[in-house]
Amino acid sequence: MRNSPFFLFLFLIVISCNQKSKTKLIESNQKVSIEKLDSIKINHLGRFQVHDLDPISQTIVFEGGAGPNSQDIIMANFNGSIINSFSKLGDVPDGYGGLMSSIRLSDENQILVFGAKDFITYDFDGNLLNQVEAIDFQPLNSRPIRMGIGMEKLGDRYLYVNQDLPENRSYSDSEIYEEMYLLKWWTPTTGQQESFAQFPESSIFRNGKYFYSNSWAPVYSLSGDKIYAAFGLEPVIYVFDTNPPYSLLSSLPLDLPEYRYFEGRDSFTTDFSFFLLGSVTSGRILNIKKVDGYFLIAYFPGYDPADTEMQLSNKSRSENIDFNARMAEKYPVHLSILDSLGNLINDIVPDGLEAHTMLYRNGELWMQETPDKEVEQDYFRLFRVGLKVD
Repeated sequence: MRNSPFFLFLFLIVISCNQKSKTKLIESNQKVSIEKLDSIKINHLGRFQVHDLDPISQTIVFEGGAGPNSQDIIMANFNGSIINSFSKLGDVPDGYGGLMSSIRLSDENQILVFGAKDFITYDFDGNLLNQVEAIDFQPLNSRPIRMGIGMEKLGDRYLYVNQDLPENRSYSDSEIYEEMYLLKWWTPTTGQQESFAQFPESSIFRNGKYFYSNSWAPVYSLSGDKIYAAFGLEPVIYVFDTNPPYSLLSSLPLDLPEYRYFEGRDSFTTDFSFFLLGSVTSGRILNIKKVDGYFLIAYFPGYDPADTEMQLSNKSRSENIDFNARMAEKYPVHLSILDSLGNLINDIVPDGLEAHTMLYRNGELWMQETPDKEVEQDYFRLFRVGLKVD
Protein backbone atom coordinates (compact mmCIF):
# COMPACT_ATOMS: atom_id res chain seq x y z
CA MET A 1 0.00 0.00 0.00
CA ARG A 2 1.70 3.13 -1.20
CA ASN A 3 2.76 5.60 1.53
CA SER A 4 1.11 3.44 4.19
CA PRO A 5 4.12 3.51 6.57
CA PHE A 6 4.08 7.30 6.54
CA PHE A 7 0.33 7.51 7.21
CA LEU A 8 0.63 4.83 9.87
CA PHE A 9 3.32 6.84 11.65
CA LEU A 10 1.09 9.92 11.70
CA PHE A 11 -1.90 7.90 12.85
CA LEU A 12 0.01 6.28 15.72
CA ILE A 13 1.17 9.69 16.93
CA VAL A 14 -2.33 11.14 17.12
CA ILE A 15 -4.07 8.03 18.46
CA SER A 16 -1.44 7.25 21.10
CA CYS A 17 -2.22 10.56 22.77
CA ASN A 18 -5.45 8.99 23.97
CA GLN A 19 -4.13 5.61 25.12
CA LYS A 20 -4.18 6.40 28.80
CA SER A 21 -7.42 7.13 30.53
CA LYS A 22 -7.71 9.03 33.77
CA THR A 23 -11.11 7.48 34.41
CA LYS A 24 -11.93 6.61 37.99
CA LEU A 25 -15.24 5.31 39.24
CA ILE A 26 -17.09 7.69 41.49
CA GLU A 27 -16.41 6.89 45.11
CA SER A 28 -19.79 5.80 46.33
CA ASN A 29 -21.45 3.08 48.34
CA GLN A 30 -23.55 2.35 45.29
CA LYS A 31 -22.63 0.87 41.94
CA VAL A 32 -25.11 0.82 39.08
CA SER A 33 -25.18 -2.12 36.69
CA ILE A 34 -27.77 -3.75 34.44
CA GLU A 35 -29.91 -6.81 35.02
CA LYS A 36 -32.15 -8.94 32.82
CA LEU A 37 -35.84 -8.56 33.64
CA ASP A 38 -37.69 -10.31 30.83
CA SER A 39 -37.06 -11.90 27.45
CA ILE A 40 -38.65 -12.63 24.08
CA LYS A 41 -37.68 -15.68 22.04
CA ILE A 42 -38.34 -15.52 18.29
CA ASN A 43 -38.08 -18.74 16.31
CA HIS A 44 -36.13 -17.81 13.19
CA LEU A 45 -33.39 -19.56 11.26
CA GLY A 46 -30.86 -17.57 9.26
CA ARG A 47 -29.92 -13.95 8.91
CA PHE A 48 -31.86 -11.37 10.90
CA GLN A 49 -31.71 -7.73 11.91
CA VAL A 50 -34.05 -6.36 14.56
CA HIS A 51 -35.41 -2.91 13.69
CA ASP A 52 -38.01 -1.91 16.28
CA LEU A 53 -40.34 -3.11 19.02
CA ASP A 54 -43.34 -1.67 20.81
CA PRO A 55 -44.09 -2.70 24.41
CA ILE A 56 -47.65 -1.33 24.17
CA SER A 57 -48.79 -3.37 21.16
CA GLN A 58 -46.22 -6.06 22.05
CA THR A 59 -44.95 -6.31 18.49
CA ILE A 60 -41.52 -6.57 16.92
CA VAL A 61 -40.40 -5.85 13.37
CA PHE A 62 -37.22 -7.40 12.05
CA GLU A 63 -35.55 -8.11 8.74
CA GLY A 64 -34.64 -11.54 7.44
CA GLY A 65 -33.89 -13.26 4.19
CA ALA A 66 -32.23 -16.21 2.56
CA GLY A 67 -29.28 -14.20 1.25
CA PRO A 68 -27.84 -10.72 0.66
CA ASN A 69 -30.20 -10.10 -2.27
CA SER A 70 -33.35 -10.90 -0.30
CA GLN A 71 -35.02 -8.76 2.34
CA ASP A 72 -38.11 -9.94 4.16
CA ILE A 73 -39.91 -7.67 6.60
CA ILE A 74 -41.16 -9.84 9.45
CA MET A 75 -43.54 -8.94 12.26
CA ALA A 76 -43.78 -10.97 15.47
CA ASN A 77 -45.43 -10.64 18.86
CA PHE A 78 -43.91 -10.80 22.33
CA ASN A 79 -44.98 -14.44 22.62
CA GLY A 80 -42.52 -15.21 19.84
CA SER A 81 -45.13 -15.99 17.21
CA ILE A 82 -44.66 -14.67 13.67
CA ILE A 83 -47.58 -12.43 12.69
CA ASN A 84 -46.72 -12.06 9.02
CA SER A 85 -43.89 -11.38 6.59
CA PHE A 86 -43.58 -9.80 3.16
CA SER A 87 -40.96 -8.42 0.80
CA LYS A 88 -40.95 -5.14 -1.09
CA LEU A 89 -37.37 -5.27 -2.31
CA GLY A 90 -36.68 -5.12 -6.03
CA ASP A 91 -38.71 -4.01 -9.02
CA VAL A 92 -42.21 -4.00 -7.53
CA PRO A 93 -44.80 -1.19 -7.93
CA ASP A 94 -45.09 -0.51 -4.19
CA GLY A 95 -41.45 -1.20 -3.28
CA TYR A 96 -39.19 1.10 -1.28
CA GLY A 97 -36.05 0.65 -3.41
CA GLY A 98 -33.70 0.35 -0.45
CA LEU A 99 -33.78 1.05 3.26
CA MET A 100 -32.36 4.37 4.44
CA SER A 101 -32.99 3.73 8.14
CA SER A 102 -34.32 1.17 10.58
CA ILE A 103 -38.00 0.39 10.05
CA ARG A 104 -40.31 1.91 12.65
CA LEU A 105 -43.52 0.52 14.07
CA SER A 106 -46.01 3.39 13.74
CA ASP A 107 -49.75 3.15 14.21
CA GLU A 108 -51.46 -0.10 15.17
CA ASN A 109 -50.50 -2.88 12.74
CA GLN A 110 -48.51 -0.45 10.61
CA ILE A 111 -44.83 0.17 9.84
CA LEU A 112 -43.03 3.22 8.48
CA VAL A 113 -40.25 2.63 5.95
CA PHE A 114 -37.77 5.31 4.90
CA GLY A 115 -37.01 4.14 1.38
CA ALA A 116 -34.71 5.32 -1.39
CA LYS A 117 -36.73 8.47 -2.02
CA ASP A 118 -39.96 8.13 -0.08
CA PHE A 119 -41.57 7.53 3.26
CA ILE A 120 -43.90 4.56 2.86
CA THR A 121 -46.44 3.18 5.31
CA TYR A 122 -47.48 -0.48 5.02
CA ASP A 123 -49.88 -2.49 7.08
CA PHE A 124 -48.82 -5.86 8.47
CA ASP A 125 -50.23 -7.59 5.38
CA GLY A 126 -47.87 -5.62 3.16
CA ASN A 127 -50.49 -3.29 1.70
CA LEU A 128 -49.25 0.19 0.84
CA LEU A 129 -51.22 2.74 2.85
CA ASN A 130 -49.33 5.96 2.18
CA GLN A 131 -46.33 7.17 0.19
CA VAL A 132 -44.74 10.62 0.47
CA GLU A 133 -41.67 11.86 -1.40
CA ALA A 134 -38.70 12.83 0.77
CA ILE A 135 -38.10 16.35 -0.56
CA ASP A 136 -34.50 17.24 -1.50
CA PHE A 137 -33.23 13.89 -0.31
CA GLN A 138 -29.52 13.27 -0.92
CA PRO A 139 -28.06 9.75 -1.22
CA LEU A 140 -26.35 8.47 1.93
CA ASN A 141 -22.83 7.10 2.26
CA SER A 142 -23.81 5.18 5.39
CA ARG A 143 -27.25 4.03 6.50
CA PRO A 144 -28.22 3.81 10.19
CA ILE A 145 -29.89 0.39 10.11
CA ARG A 146 -29.80 -1.77 13.23
CA MET A 147 -31.54 -2.13 16.55
CA GLY A 148 -31.15 0.99 18.65
CA ILE A 149 -30.34 3.57 15.96
CA GLY A 150 -32.14 5.24 13.07
CA MET A 151 -35.17 7.52 13.20
CA GLU A 152 -36.35 8.69 16.63
CA LYS A 153 -39.92 9.97 16.90
CA LEU A 154 -40.97 13.25 18.51
CA GLY A 155 -44.55 14.30 17.76
CA ASP A 156 -45.07 14.03 14.01
CA ARG A 157 -41.34 14.39 13.26
CA TYR A 158 -38.43 11.97 13.28
CA LEU A 159 -34.87 12.82 14.30
CA TYR A 160 -32.33 11.52 11.80
CA VAL A 161 -28.68 11.83 10.74
CA ASN A 162 -27.70 14.52 8.28
CA GLN A 163 -25.17 13.38 5.68
CA ASP A 164 -25.78 16.20 3.19
CA LEU A 165 -22.57 17.83 2.03
CA PRO A 166 -22.47 21.62 2.10
CA GLU A 167 -22.97 23.13 -1.34
CA ASN A 168 -19.85 23.12 -3.54
CA ARG A 169 -17.83 21.34 -0.86
CA SER A 170 -16.06 18.00 -0.71
CA TYR A 171 -14.24 16.09 2.03
CA SER A 172 -10.97 17.63 0.84
CA ASP A 173 -12.16 21.10 1.92
CA SER A 174 -11.21 21.98 5.46
CA GLU A 175 -14.16 24.38 5.65
CA ILE A 176 -16.56 21.44 5.49
CA TYR A 177 -16.33 20.93 9.26
CA GLU A 178 -17.48 24.50 9.89
CA GLU A 179 -20.40 24.37 7.46
CA MET A 180 -21.91 20.90 7.72
CA TYR A 181 -25.07 20.13 9.64
CA LEU A 182 -25.17 16.89 11.61
CA LEU A 183 -28.82 16.22 12.39
CA LYS A 184 -32.17 16.81 10.75
CA TRP A 185 -35.87 16.45 11.32
CA TRP A 186 -37.99 14.60 8.79
CA THR A 187 -41.78 14.92 8.71
CA PRO A 188 -42.98 11.78 6.89
CA THR A 189 -46.52 13.10 6.39
CA THR A 190 -45.23 16.01 4.27
CA GLY A 191 -41.75 14.90 3.19
CA GLN A 192 -40.24 18.09 4.58
CA GLN A 193 -36.83 18.18 6.26
CA GLU A 194 -35.08 20.66 8.54
CA SER A 195 -31.33 20.56 9.16
CA PHE A 196 -29.67 21.70 12.37
CA ALA A 197 -26.75 21.08 14.76
CA GLN A 198 -23.20 22.00 13.75
CA PHE A 199 -19.85 21.24 15.34
CA PRO A 200 -19.12 23.79 18.07
CA GLU A 201 -15.70 25.42 18.02
CA SER A 202 -14.61 23.20 20.91
CA SER A 203 -15.20 20.02 18.91
CA ILE A 204 -12.26 17.90 17.80
CA PHE A 205 -13.66 18.17 14.28
CA ARG A 206 -12.89 21.90 14.37
CA ASN A 207 -9.21 21.41 15.18
CA GLY A 208 -8.11 22.19 11.59
CA LYS A 209 -7.35 18.58 10.67
CA TYR A 210 -8.98 16.07 8.32
CA PHE A 211 -11.07 13.05 9.24
CA TYR A 212 -12.22 10.02 7.32
CA SER A 213 -15.73 10.10 5.89
CA ASN A 214 -18.52 9.54 8.42
CA SER A 215 -16.13 9.47 11.39
CA TRP A 216 -18.67 11.85 12.97
CA ALA A 217 -21.66 9.48 12.43
CA PRO A 218 -24.20 10.71 15.01
CA VAL A 219 -25.98 8.57 17.57
CA TYR A 220 -28.66 10.22 19.65
CA SER A 221 -31.42 9.86 22.18
CA LEU A 222 -34.51 11.93 22.92
CA SER A 223 -35.54 12.60 26.50
CA GLY A 224 -38.07 15.25 27.42
CA ASP A 225 -37.31 18.42 25.50
CA LYS A 226 -33.64 17.54 24.92
CA ILE A 227 -31.57 15.72 22.34
CA TYR A 228 -28.50 13.89 23.63
CA ALA A 229 -26.07 13.27 20.77
CA ALA A 230 -22.56 11.94 20.29
CA PHE A 231 -20.70 12.41 17.03
CA GLY A 232 -18.83 9.29 16.00
CA LEU A 233 -15.36 9.04 17.48
CA GLU A 234 -15.58 12.19 19.64
CA PRO A 235 -16.11 11.27 23.34
CA VAL A 236 -18.53 14.07 24.14
CA ILE A 237 -22.28 14.19 24.78
CA TYR A 238 -23.82 17.26 23.17
CA VAL A 239 -27.19 18.43 24.49
CA PHE A 240 -29.53 20.24 22.09
CA ASP A 241 -32.95 21.80 22.59
CA THR A 242 -35.76 20.04 20.69
CA ASN A 243 -37.41 23.41 20.05
CA PRO A 244 -36.34 25.90 17.35
CA PRO A 245 -33.63 27.05 16.81
CA TYR A 246 -32.41 23.77 18.40
CA SER A 247 -29.63 25.49 20.33
CA LEU A 248 -26.68 23.67 21.85
CA LEU A 249 -27.42 23.79 25.58
CA SER A 250 -24.36 22.08 27.01
CA SER A 251 -21.68 19.47 26.42
CA LEU A 252 -20.38 16.68 28.63
CA PRO A 253 -16.86 15.35 27.89
CA LEU A 254 -16.59 11.60 28.45
CA ASP A 255 -13.55 10.04 30.08
CA LEU A 256 -14.09 6.46 28.90
CA PRO A 257 -11.72 3.71 30.10
CA GLU A 258 -8.88 2.95 27.66
CA TYR A 259 -10.61 4.86 24.87
CA ARG A 260 -8.32 5.44 21.90
CA TYR A 261 -9.53 7.50 18.96
CA PHE A 262 -8.29 9.16 15.80
CA GLU A 263 -7.64 12.91 16.15
CA GLY A 264 -7.30 13.74 12.47
CA ARG A 265 -4.40 14.28 10.10
CA ASP A 266 -2.83 17.48 8.83
CA SER A 267 -3.65 17.01 5.14
CA PHE A 268 -6.32 15.25 3.13
CA THR A 269 -5.61 12.01 1.30
CA THR A 270 -7.59 9.44 -0.64
CA ASP A 271 -5.21 6.65 0.38
CA PHE A 272 -7.21 3.68 1.60
CA SER A 273 -5.11 3.40 4.76
CA PHE A 274 -6.59 6.74 5.90
CA PHE A 275 -10.07 5.20 5.93
CA LEU A 276 -8.98 1.72 7.05
CA LEU A 277 -7.05 2.85 10.10
CA GLY A 278 -9.77 5.20 11.23
CA SER A 279 -12.90 3.19 10.56
CA VAL A 280 -11.49 -0.12 11.82
CA THR A 281 -9.12 0.78 14.64
CA SER A 282 -10.39 4.07 16.08
CA GLY A 283 -12.66 4.17 19.08
CA ARG A 284 -16.20 5.38 18.42
CA ILE A 285 -19.51 5.90 20.19
CA LEU A 286 -22.08 3.37 18.95
CA ASN A 287 -25.19 4.14 20.96
CA ILE A 288 -26.43 6.52 23.64
CA LYS A 289 -29.50 6.33 25.84
CA LYS A 290 -30.69 8.27 28.88
CA VAL A 291 -32.52 6.04 31.35
CA ASP A 292 -33.74 6.99 34.84
CA GLY A 293 -31.36 9.95 34.96
CA TYR A 294 -28.30 7.94 33.87
CA PHE A 295 -26.47 7.97 30.56
CA LEU A 296 -25.77 4.60 28.97
CA ILE A 297 -22.97 4.80 26.40
CA ALA A 298 -22.08 1.85 24.17
CA TYR A 299 -18.66 2.29 22.60
CA PHE A 300 -15.88 0.52 20.77
CA PRO A 301 -12.65 1.32 22.69
CA GLY A 302 -10.22 1.33 19.74
CA TYR A 303 -6.99 -0.57 19.06
CA ASP A 304 -3.75 0.14 20.87
CA PRO A 305 -0.81 1.32 18.69
CA ALA A 306 0.73 -2.16 18.37
CA ASP A 307 -2.49 -3.69 17.09
CA THR A 308 -3.08 -0.70 14.85
CA GLU A 309 0.32 -1.30 13.26
CA MET A 310 -0.42 -5.01 12.90
CA GLN A 311 -3.72 -4.21 11.16
CA LEU A 312 -1.79 -2.73 8.21
CA SER A 313 0.93 -5.36 8.03
CA ASN A 314 1.03 -7.90 5.24
CA LYS A 315 -0.85 -11.03 6.29
CA SER A 316 -2.13 -14.10 4.54
CA ARG A 317 -5.87 -14.65 4.34
CA SER A 318 -5.83 -17.14 7.22
CA GLU A 319 -3.58 -14.86 9.29
CA ASN A 320 -5.97 -11.98 8.67
CA ILE A 321 -8.99 -14.05 9.74
CA ASP A 322 -7.17 -15.12 12.90
CA PHE A 323 -6.06 -11.55 13.65
CA ASN A 324 -9.58 -10.15 13.25
CA ALA A 325 -10.97 -12.87 15.52
CA ARG A 326 -8.40 -12.04 18.20
CA MET A 327 -9.18 -8.33 17.94
CA ALA A 328 -12.90 -9.01 18.33
CA GLU A 329 -12.15 -10.85 21.56
CA LYS A 330 -9.65 -8.29 22.80
CA TYR A 331 -11.77 -5.22 22.08
CA PRO A 332 -15.43 -5.98 22.82
CA VAL A 333 -18.04 -3.25 22.84
CA HIS A 334 -18.26 -1.67 26.29
CA LEU A 335 -21.18 -0.12 28.12
CA SER A 336 -20.44 2.86 30.35
CA ILE A 337 -22.99 4.05 32.90
CA LEU A 338 -22.65 7.72 33.84
CA ASP A 339 -24.56 10.07 36.09
CA SER A 340 -26.39 13.13 34.79
CA LEU A 341 -23.19 15.20 34.96
CA GLY A 342 -21.21 12.71 32.86
CA ASN A 343 -19.28 11.17 35.77
CA LEU A 344 -18.47 7.51 35.31
CA ILE A 345 -20.40 5.16 37.61
CA ASN A 346 -19.52 1.83 36.00
CA ASP A 347 -18.02 0.37 32.85
CA ILE A 348 -18.88 -3.18 31.80
CA VAL A 349 -19.03 -5.65 28.94
CA PRO A 350 -22.60 -6.95 29.35
CA ASP A 351 -22.70 -10.71 29.80
CA GLY A 352 -24.49 -12.26 26.84
CA LEU A 353 -25.88 -8.97 25.57
CA GLU A 354 -25.01 -6.70 22.65
CA ALA A 355 -24.52 -3.27 24.20
CA HIS A 356 -24.75 -1.41 20.89
CA THR A 357 -28.34 -2.67 20.34
CA MET A 358 -29.87 -0.67 23.20
CA LEU A 359 -33.43 0.30 22.27
CA TYR A 360 -35.56 2.47 24.56
CA ARG A 361 -39.32 2.39 24.00
CA ASN A 362 -42.13 3.49 26.34
CA GLY A 363 -39.88 3.53 29.38
CA GLU A 364 -38.40 0.09 28.69
CA LEU A 365 -34.81 -0.69 27.73
CA TRP A 366 -34.21 -3.68 25.45
CA MET A 367 -31.05 -5.35 24.17
CA GLN A 368 -30.31 -8.21 21.83
CA GLU A 369 -28.72 -11.41 23.10
CA THR A 370 -25.22 -12.13 21.82
CA PRO A 371 -25.55 -14.87 19.18
CA ASP A 372 -23.66 -18.13 19.49
CA LYS A 373 -20.52 -17.88 17.36
CA GLU A 374 -20.04 -21.63 17.10
CA VAL A 375 -23.54 -22.97 16.44
CA GLU A 376 -26.21 -21.48 14.19
CA GLN A 377 -29.35 -21.09 16.25
CA ASP A 378 -32.92 -21.37 14.97
CA TYR A 379 -34.03 -18.52 17.22
CA PHE A 380 -32.90 -15.21 18.66
CA ARG A 381 -33.74 -13.51 21.93
CA LEU A 382 -34.33 -9.96 23.07
CA PHE A 383 -33.98 -9.01 26.73
CA ARG A 384 -35.68 -6.26 28.66
CA VAL A 385 -33.09 -4.93 31.05
CA GLY A 386 -33.12 -2.52 33.94
CA LEU A 387 -30.64 -0.58 36.03
CA LYS A 388 -29.62 -2.33 39.23
CA VAL A 389 -28.19 -0.44 42.18
CA ASP A 390 -25.87 -2.58 44.31
